[in-house]
Amino acid sequence: MSGAGEDVELKRVRWRSRRGMRELDRLFDRYLDREWAQSSDAQRGVFLQLLECEDDRLWRWFMGYEACPDAALQPLVEHIRTLQD
Repeated sequence: MSGAGEDVELKRVRWRSRRGMRELDRLFDRYLDREWAQSSDAQRGVFLQLLECEDDRLWRWFMGYEACPDAALQPLVEHIRTLQD
C-alpha cells in the first residue's frame, strides 16, 4: 500500500489505538509516528493484535507492573516502552 491508501490506513489505526489514557495514547502515537511506516505486514499485524487487548492489561504491561504473557506481543511491548519522547 502506498500514498493515499497508506495515509487512510494509518489514520484508521491511529483512531483504533486511542484509549483515553494519556500515557497509553502517547506510547501508541509515538510508535505509529516512528515505526509504522517501515513496519512489515507481520509487525503491523502484531501491533493490531496488541490493540485488541483490554486497556487495564495494556496499562500493567506498559507500566512494567506485569509481563505480557503472549510471546508474540511481549517484544513489541518492550520495544514501545523504550521509545523516548
